[in-house]
Amino acid sequence: SPQVPDGQDLPLPSVVLGELGKDPQNPTVCFYGHVDVQPAKKEDGWNTDPYTLTEIDGVHLFIRNLYGRGATDNKGPVLAWINAVETFRALELAMPVNFKFVIEGMEEAGSLGLEKLLEEENQCFFSDVDYIVISDNLWLSNKKPALTYGSRGNACFFVEVK
Repeated sequence: SPQVPDGQDLPLPSVVLGELGKDPQNPTVCFYGHVDVQPAKKEDGWNTDPYTLTEIDGVHLFIRNLYGRGATDNKGPVLAWINAVETFRALELAMPVNFKFVIEGMEEAGSLGLEKLLEEENQCFFSDVDYIVISDNLWLSNKKPALTYGSRGNACFFVEVK
């Protein structure tokens, strides 16, 4: 447990584990994301309060520019996956995969407690996972998105996006 300045131990925040779908014909994809953020102050160069999500007009009618701490690292990507699942359900489309979600709140502090949880759940929650998606990256510029297809220690594969 982390300690605060007065020496008091605080419990670690819970890691959210969720699953949707158990079709044995479908592969199971485990999505990992985090919702904690690095510290920020308006004086650091923010035009708005970093802890208040602020919408500023986008360039196009359907594009919204959202500014706030964690909008890209990593609350936005977490919500994108949740919204994708929500869209399948709203349109009453069959899910092409079974989903498992791992959402934590200690990534910016070294993912305290996550390794222990992974070990404890390896034979249960994670036993049927076929693929893992880590959605914790950023664009290289405003015009050049990044699609991460491999990380240290993981196998890389070809992906075609249309």
